[in-house]
Amino acid sequence: MKTQAQKARQTLLASAALALTLGASGAWAQDKPAVHGDTPAAAYEPSMTTLAEINVELPGRKPGDPVMTQEEFNTGKEIYFQRCAGCHGVLRKGATGKPLTPDITREHGYDYLQSFITYGSPAGMPNWGTSGELTEDEVDLMARYVMLDPPAPPEFGMPEMKESWKVLVEPKDRPTQKMNDIDITNLMSVTLRDSGQIALIDGGTYEIRAVIDTGYAVHISRMSASGRYLFVIGRDAKVNMIDLWMETPATVAEIKVGSEARSIETSKFEGWEDKYAIAGAYWPPQYVIMDGETLEPLKIVSTRGNIYDEQTYHPEPRVASILASHYNPEFIVNVKETGKILMVDYTDLKNLKTTEIEAERFLHDGGLDSTHRYFMVAANARGKVAVVDTKEDKLTALIETGGQTPHPGRGANFVHPELGPVWATSHLGDDSVALIGTDPEGHPDQAWKLVQSFYALGGGSLFIKTHPNSHHLFVDAPLNPEAEVTGSVAVFDIDTMKAGEDPEMKVLPIVEWSGITEGQPRVVQPEFNKEGTEVWFSVWNAKDKESAIVVVDDKTLELKQVIKDPRLITPTGKFNVTNTMKDIY
Repeated sequence: MKTQAQKARQTLLASAALALTLGASGAWAQDKPAVHGDTPAAAYEPSMTTLAEINVELPGRKPGDPVMTQEEFNTGKEIYFQRCAGCHGVLRKGATGKPLTPDITREHGYDYLQSFITYGSPAGMPNWGTSGELTEDEVDLMARYVMLDPPAPPEFGMPEMKESWKVLVEPKDRPTQKMNDIDITNLMSVTLRDSGQIALIDGGTYEIRAVIDTGYAVHISRMSASGRYLFVIGRDAKVNMIDLWMETPATVAEIKVGSEARSIETSKFEGWEDKYAIAGAYWPPQYVIMDGETLEPLKIVSTRGNIYDEQTYHPEPRVASILASHYNPEFIVNVKETGKILMVDYTDLKNLKTTEIEAERFLHDGGLDSTHRYFMVAANARGKVAVVDTKEDKLTALIETGGQTPHPGRGANFVHPELGPVWATSHLGDDSVALIGTDPEGHPDQAWKLVQSFYALGGGSLFIKTHPNSHHLFVDAPLNPEAEVTGSVAVFDIDTMKAGEDPEMKVLPIVEWSGITEGQPRVVQPEFNKEGTEVWFSVWNAKDKESAIVVVDDKTLELKQVIKDPRLITPTGKFNVTNTMKDIY
């Protein structure tokens, strides 16, 4: 049941949304907006830091252009790509945020833009001025900047990829057998976000076995089907291929696939294991298929095209996430802005065959159900989850999750005592957890439906997690505005869940257990060891402050280990080799 506070919060959000709808033809900003845009969902959109560093000349002055120096233009470009491009797009054509092209911004005028940037909007535009994130001078600068033609970053094609591609250790020179005593099957690849590194931590001994330089802000780690090679990709679109068989695991090949990127995967279908790797870019909007042993770029495919429902052209549809199919020799490529899921057949790159599935916007992250047949992906702008049958390559369902901005990570699969097999997602924009039935044969009446919804700690959740050997469901909330919430995780006992009733929630004070007292650390991304007996949490603090990894016993929900080391700088994502390789979540 909803608490009075939850009802009040939902009423406030609904009123704000109604006000925005009714006032769509009027001002976006208000003198005293009922709801500022400093919500967890608004805070989530990631920066495009590497694009901010590209040198672009000030556009030639045209009649009506605001006065701006090259220095001011450079500053505006950096602010835009670091704070705005994630929502409004690289070319300002709009994505989760509104378009900010000169034909629109000039019509509104400077005063309107200055107010909009200062106060934000109920729809999620952050209140950059009143929050203190931008100074008055910076607000003035950005109001003028968005009235100019947007700079277009350079493309990144085969010549640029080939120039960046390096094979540091040729396949023939690599070990023919494992040369270390690391239990690779229980190794954790931990993103050290602000140091541009990953840490490889032994899941049994908690020892850091290697710290490896990578691209900036590694987004994900993925395993080859064989479990030998670890692939990581940074937001700067740099891919590192790491050989875990070496005496000390190290990078054996690397490449840049663009200027901004988020996704990497390898081929897993029987007979094609380790044959190919694929990476998707935010800029340029494209994906590239590479040789699985060397990262040699073999084929680049643009994702520019028409939005599935409007049938209008979009110049920068970003590749959001990629998974490998277990039922066909295909990659599942999710294109954010067009709302399309591409099933890319990699058996013949010269005669590439792609099945295009119309889903929903804006496609983000997702995972497979427990059978690995059905792919579940969040269309977070529409509050839906798209379900694709990867055996038949067809859209199975579009399901409303009942929450705001679903953000599952890869989601969580478990067997509900009364509802049968389900897949779960939490949400950025509210504190709800949604359970979707995933068993069309055993529970046909509940398949591909929202079968239960209940509340966790609060909005701002990024990841939800369980394990086949666990009886618990863990939900984080690192982007919640309340420090007590960001420092804790919600836990639910799966065995006692009942249909139609809110399960009892336990709260684990992870930051308190870590012993960190400085800063405002956030707890992010539960990840299990390979046996499903421990769950690891990142205590993510500022880069100049102490961070940690906290390990909890899954059975007792008691603290088991705190891992601290000066090298653990801003740890975020953690990826267990076995769970990642076998898509266990």
